[in-house]
Amino acid sequence: MKKFVFIGCGGIANYHLNNIMQFNDISLAGFCDLVPSRAEGMAAKVNAAKAPTKSTEAKAYTDFIKMYDEIEPDGAFICIPPYRHGEIELESVERGIAMFIEKPLALDLCFAKDIEKRLTAKNLFAACGFQCRYSSINIPAKNYVNNYPVVAIEASRVGGLPKIEWYNRKELCGGQLVEQTIHQVDMLRYLIGEADTVYSVPTRGFITASEAPNYNLDDASTTIITFKSGITATMITGLYALDGASWDSKMTFGSRASRMEYRLASSVAVYGAKVDNSGGAPGVKTPGDKKGLLFNNENNFGVDCDRTFIDAVITGDPSAIRSPYSDALKSVALVLACDESMETGQPVKVKY
Repeated sequence: MKKFVFIGCGGIANYHLNNIMQFNDISLAGFCDLVPSRAEGMAAKVNAAKAPTKSTEAKAYTDFIKMYDEIEPDGAFICIPPYRHGEIELESVERGIAMFIEKPLALDLCFAKDIEKRLTAKNLFAACGFQCRYSSINIPAKNYVNNYPVVAIEASRVGGLPKIEWYNRKELCGGQLVEQTIHQVDMLRYLIGEADTVYSVPTRGFITASEAPNYNLDDASTTIITFKSGITATMITGLYALDGASWDSKMTFGSRASRMEYRLASSVAVYGAKVDNSGGAPGVKTPGDKKGLLFNNENNFGVDCDRTFIDAVITGDPSAIRSPYSDALKSVALVLACDESMETGQPVKVKY
């Protein structure tokens, strides 16, 4: 039975753990976090579930090297803050441990490219946590963009400032575009193809020091993305919202006589077009528009994402992973190019 461990035991790690505990063909053997209670809590949760079978107990650690030495895992779920990437990936590659790495892969593109080279040299694979690629709505979405040539895209993600200790500093989280809106950016790449250039403008001065001590992020940013296909997209992202009424976050793909409204991992609404859902649930009429069809997400895409990585470790075949390290690296390159554009005030070529 393959052994898996977690490095980082915060909120996103618990999300993955809840998915993985549905499976009984693997061993969840170790949990590591710099905060002992977090690792202990996840280990206790697994051990409580294992109790009837008297399986080997999961252990809690604060030192991932010690965990690796004692457990010798086959796969690791790396769920750490953006600024923590580095030693963990290098050590994992050196030991031949397959990795599932939460986005973004890194805040340093040169480091991420080095990891990619090391993975290739070791004939090792890694997956990235772009679970939205596994949503069932991508079937009608891909069918739309394949059959109705898209001219332009209007995209957005607006929300509030996360209450996480490291989120107020750009050097720690990378900013909202890098840490959160990379999901939307990744789906643009998945549906449309690679970007060529970006031009980004920041908005600042609305979130006050009293709201967020030591805050140095962009309250919002507006980016023009030019894709290699010639399609242009406008991406607005912001964490200034105090209420859900502040903004309607979605991505609208416009063709000459139709449009598709894409809500991340939730739904696809198509207006003025016929879309094949390839065996999925038929669309339902959208309110107020007889020409519109709505396709809701039908699957637990997070479970499917995690299961795909686990199956790759079990079989040694990573071909079903929809966001391998080499591809996820391109989404990181795109959002880091946006950051560079904001800093320089100039358009930036995406450096894949």
